Amino acid sequence: MTPPRSPSRAVPSRIGPATGPSAQVRDQPHTEDDRNRGGLGPGWFAAVMGSGIVAVAAATLPRGLPGLDAAATAVWAGTALLLIVLAGVYAGQRRLRAHAGDPALAQFFGAPPMALLVVGAGTLLLGRRLVGERAAVEADWVLWSAGTVLGLATACTVPYLMVTRHRFTPDAAFGGWLLPVVPPMVSAATGALLVPRAPAGQVRLALLLGCYALLGLGLVAVLLVLAMVYSRLVHHEAPGGAVVPTVWIGVGALDQAVTALSSLATAAPGALPAPYARGTAVAALLGGLGIWGFALLWLVLATALTVREIRRGLPFAPTWWSFIFPLGACVTGTSALATRTGSQLFVCVAVVLYVLLVAAWAVVSWHSLRHAVRQRGRARR
Repeated sequence: MTPPRSPSRAVPSRIGPATGPSAQVRDQPHTEDDRNRGGLGPGWFAAVMGSGIVAVAAATLPRGLPGLDAAATAVWAGTALLLIVLAGVYAGQRRLRAHAGDPALAQFFGAPPMALLVVGAGTLLLGRRLVGERAAVEADWVLWSAGTVLGLATACTVPYLMVTRHRFTPDAAFGGWLLPVVPPMVSAATGALLVPRAPAGQVRLALLLGCYALLGLGLVAVLLVLAMVYSRLVHHEAPGGAVVPTVWIGVGALDQAVTALSSLATAAPGALPAPYARGTAVAALLGGLGIWGFALLWLVLATALTVREIRRGLPFAPTWWSFIFPLGACVTGTSALATRTGSQLFVCVAVVLYVLLVAAWAVVSWHSLRHAVRQRGRARR
């Protein structure tokens, strides 16, 4: 006799084969705008993340380019303004509950906290030339604290919603599932900049250890999700349409771990005893190299899938911003390894990646502006 099925498993799937994230993004190029009925979805904060990483990556390059600092500072200033505008518009919509109930849009709640963290890091690295050291540090403390709290809330809440409220088919996993769990890793990388500026003693030690805990939280969760995404790629139809750029998020998550390991190792001597501080440097080099190698593999896979889709005709969508932050994380991670090893190979790779980053950012920004103008025109009609 066959035992009865569990009631929780008997509930019809809310996301069937024709309506899951993959299918929706494939069939609807402007998925987020369509699902949001012309409003602003949380995924648009990826524009702040992408623009912010262009500025931050410039400040971390091991070899500067003429006029790069001034250009990066201008980009940071524009990004900070964009963050304020988007935050105001999104808060005014009061659609948080509706977006949390949507299995696809809920994944993009990871974008706002990362936007806060990247702008905060840019304020400390670049903005201090405009606002002064003290104001930059205070602003970064506020943005980092807000981004970290919001990121932890996202990393805990979205998986909970996925387990208890949302339902997914076996082929539903996509790169966007990484967004809710990546913010703690960004907090670890950007928090390392604040460790030397924290009060010496227990406060500084607590901040450093907390950043390492955030790194571990995010990295393990990212590896779990990457396994699910890879399983979806090999067991089901390859992703198509506007969902393809989200595969790149895996590259950004892995390289963010490389950046965090190096940044924390740099900050550790001022907080940890000598033996452990030296250990963090070893972990940053050997662990960073290993993770960077895995990120390179994922980069090749993401590039191949993207080229395949471009040949078929890749439509523009807000998910195109998924190209930018991962490329920027590649730059910061490679730059960190270049500084730590003194390898000219890593220096050259970092510079080449940054040139590609700026080119991709220019293309995506242009298409985003055109898209925003069209959407505004449709709303007026």
